[in-house]
Amino acid sequence: MSNPALSFGSAARLYDSIRPTYPVRAVAWAVGAKPVRVLDLGAGTGLLTGVLRAAGHDVVAVEPDEQMRAVAAERHPGTQVLAGSAEDIPLPDGSVDAVVVGQAYHWFTPQDALPQIHRVLRKNGVLAAMWNIRDDRTPWVAALSGIVGNEGYGLESAWQYGPVTPWFTEPERGSTEHTVTVPTDRLIDLVRSRSYYLTADAAEQARLDREIGELAATDPALADRDRVDMPYRTCVYRMRRV
Repeated sequence: MSNPALSFGSAARLYDSIRPTYPVRAVAWAVGAKPVRVLDLGAGTGLLTGVLRAAGHDVVAVEPDEQMRAVAAERHPGTQVLAGSAEDIPLPDGSVDAVVVGQAYHWFTPQDALPQIHRVLRKNGVLAAMWNIRDDRTPWVAALSGIVGNEGYGLESAWQYGPVTPWFTEPERGSTEHTVTVPTDRLIDLVRSRSYYLTADAAEQARLDREIGELAATDPALADRDRVDMPYRTCVYRMRRV
């Protein structure tokens, strides 16, 4: 598949059923507690949209993949779910107070996306990019990452995705720790929902299936357990429109 960012549609329902949502504390730090008009950009199946709505925000979701949009619209009736991308946002100028991006900013082309985000934001509006990242400080999680690769995007203190000036202030970084309970026999589904797995050849997919199955069966923290707490750190980079 030529564009890994568009690989998720074939697994939209799997993605929606197994991917972690976002902690309320992280969302509040990103956009504040006062209800505002928020664009969930690269919204996927609406995992972040749901947290924003529950916090009282007025949300519009924009997502390029048709199958992901369909799940988002089904999950959040009454929410405007639009076809579009970070580089071509189908909203009027100055129409939102905040733009949030969950697990998607690394797919954007910043030199095209940042002017578009700047355009749709009101004066002093907020752009917040966030990622749920497995916490490899837990040994069995480190072993899982040894099989599938780590998720370093967005975690360290340095902003990895290039300059945000002249459109935005330099990013502030916030981090929130949380856990999500996952059925042990569905750890493989977490991996099957990733673009790396979805775009891999059959031999690589078989390797991942086999090695994760072996980890679940043999690691003392996982073996003979129906469910396990997956630790995450949610990293947020928050910027203001200038």
